Amino acid sequence: MFKNIDDLKKYCEVNEIKMIDFKMIDLVGRWRHLTIPSERFTEKTLKEGIGFDGSNYGFAPVEKSDMVFIPDISTAIMDMFETKTLSMIGDVFVIGNPHRRFEQDPRAIAAKAEEYMKSLGIADEMRIGPEFEFFVFDHISYDIKPQYSNFSIDAKQAEWNSGKYPSQGYKVPLKGGYHIAPPMDAAYDLRSKMCMLLEERGVSVKYHHTEVAGPGQLEIEIEFGGMREMADKTMLIKYIVKNAAFQNGQTATFMPKPILGEAGSGMHVHIHLFKEGKPLFYDEKGYSGLSNTALYFIGGLLKHAPALCAITNPSTNSYKRLIPGYEAPVSICYATSNRSAVIRIPDYARAPENKRFEIRNPDATCNPYLAYSALLMAGLDGIENKIDPNKEGYGPYDVNLYNLSPKEQKKVKSLPHSLGEALDALEKDHEFLLKGQVFPKRLLEIWIENKRNEVLNINKIPVPIEFALYYDL
Repeated sequence: MFKNIDDLKKYCEVNEIKMIDFKMIDLVGRWRHLTIPSERFTEKTLKEGIGFDGSNYGFAPVEKSDMVFIPDISTAIMDMFETKTLSMIGDVFVIGNPHRRFEQDPRAIAAKAEEYMKSLGIADEMRIGPEFEFFVFDHISYDIKPQYSNFSIDAKQAEWNSGKYPSQGYKVPLKGGYHIAPPMDAAYDLRSKMCMLLEERGVSVKYHHTEVAGPGQLEIEIEFGGMREMADKTMLIKYIVKNAAFQNGQTATFMPKPILGEAGSGMHVHIHLFKEGKPLFYDEKGYSGLSNTALYFIGGLLKHAPALCAITNPSTNSYKRLIPGYEAPVSICYATSNRSAVIRIPDYARAPENKRFEIRNPDATCNPYLAYSALLMAGLDGIENKIDPNKEGYGPYDVNLYNLSPKEQKKVKSLPHSLGEALDALEKDHEFLLKGQVFPKRLLEIWIENKRNEVLNINKIPVPIEFALYYDL
């Protein structure tokens, strides 16, 4: 938004800005923030930064936890939920003379991934277009005690409320929410408000609509942009969606599978490469109009898919979505217009500048800087090593993979069935992430250790279905 501090100061004066808020990404993908009065923002702030405890962000060990963040004024926006507040992203630095960029900062990793891509001479831009699926509920509560555990979700338009009094009807059937119209589309105004807030802050919305799941599943799809730019916008989108719902007396979640028996929420990522403004993924004679470069990129993604899942699907709940029967992919393969494959090539995108594919397994519990960077690194590895997805046995499978015979299904490799399996894969297959010193090895070690602890903690907790299955044995 701003190129220099003078422009920022003038904006604050004209718009009577009272506070300046700084948002930093932690390791798992949550924004943290710190706020100062606007008159305290000076040239010194941009040079020396503001100190904070990095250990609480999941990065540095406690004995070396003092760090600073330096604001990136180009990311500044007017905060739509706080009074007269200007908000911007902060980059993490290690204290020194001068300060140096912290190699484990996810935003720094995304910048390094883009630099590595350019250094190879393959492309100078990866444009991506994430699709954001999420639920908006009217109620969520959960409780975990030694003798008692439960969660409770409610949405007024859910079919389970059809027998409640009073009621106006118009409940959405199980798996019947896709593109449903008002009055069943109870979130239309809220969704439009979210999109207007995004547009006002430089995020171009392609469209929005209801999704398959009946109780409040929604989708916002945005226009394409550069990789790190889209990681910034991913964080902004999640912030706006959650806070707009909260202000509306509701609650929004990007949790992949909050409801048993309904479709889950993914974050499909459309991808294509460009060099000097020219598209690299189009070849009129290639399979589905794709060039060899595109197919090699797909080959890299599919070869490394199990390891990628530890970063793109980093929650135990992620693997409750990645099951057959809900349009979520489970098979490591590619195809045209096939939503049961990990890589889907949209048949409608036929012009050279639009030719692309989407990877369908990621979900929005990921840290977008790490996830998008990992996807780029896997694809570049495929191009460098000319990994042909056809020769590797990844397809194309232009059939419904769920309908294959058991014999045929055994020929198709599957995504990990759990976060533990994905972490095992990442431990065995991570060299492609270390190229160009993009991903620090220590970061991957911290990531795997932290995620394994999550799995261990969750596995300790009895769940209701265990009582149904085993209590009387």
